[in-house]
Amino acid sequence: MRNKKLAASLTALVGVLAVGLTACSSSKSAGSSGSSAAGSSGGVDSITVAASPIPHAQILDYIRDNLAAKAGLKLTVKEFTDYVQPNLATQDGEVGANYFQHQPYLDDFNKNKGTDLVPVVGVHLEPLGLYSHKAKSLDQIKDGATVAVPNDATNEGRALKLLADNNLITLKPGAGATATEKDVASNPKHLKFKPLEAAELPRALDDVDAAVINGNYALQAKLTPSKDALALEKTAGNPYVNILVVKKGHENDPAVKKLATLLTSDQVKQYIEKTFNGSVIPAS
Repeated sequence: MRNKKLAASLTALVGVLAVGLTACSSSKSAGSSGSSAAGSSGGVDSITVAASPIPHAQILDYIRDNLAAKAGLKLTVKEFTDYVQPNLATQDGEVGANYFQHQPYLDDFNKNKGTDLVPVVGVHLEPLGLYSHKAKSLDQIKDGATVAVPNDATNEGRALKLLADNNLITLKPGAGATATEKDVASNPKHLKFKPLEAAELPRALDDVDAAVINGNYALQAKLTPSKDALALEKTAGNPYVNILVVKKGHENDPAVKKLATLLTSDQVKQYIEKTFNGSVIPAS
């Protein structure tokens, strides 16, 4: 009888231990998966954000190091050096958000790649600039000069508009954000256009007469847009504000909302103004 009671007790003890081990295993698994792209644990929301190194990752690093903990946010920054992978990583859930692009680029990307990414909030503007190692002013751009421009649809149109705004070319009526060389109406200096991957433009300055360079890549190349550009994009009414982007349906995730609030806070605006001296401009 005593043996039967002992056996029953041991069976019950094994069952309790099994339940306890299963519970511990489940808790550990949930905790590890929740810290990847986005999640929440112990009142702290976490998110991984894909960003271009400068200024986007730099701004996010400032938030991570100075503001995130107080806001209950664990922020991880993952740097990318191109304009394609951050969106694909966001679509696939590898990261919870990205911060590197403007709305016209996002619209074109969604259309061509079949993604469903959406903007959350506008953060800053990086004025597009025309740079040259061979000319010190617009007047010194020679007849027949080769000008490198970004090869993605929206930034090529943006670059051509910059040239048109500075009377180097004119565009056909109605030419919009996706204008191409075919939309050039007049070209008095017979400029030759060389489309290149945006990240390659600073390195091309020694091989071309001038290049229209995106603000983040200019900063990475140690160029100061407000001082070094022969021509700089106007900020008034500019549609190319850089935005925080997530996959559709995640706009109201707690971590996303916390990050959006921090990105548009007075502290971050002051940091941008102090750090970049007019080369990066807060959106509002």
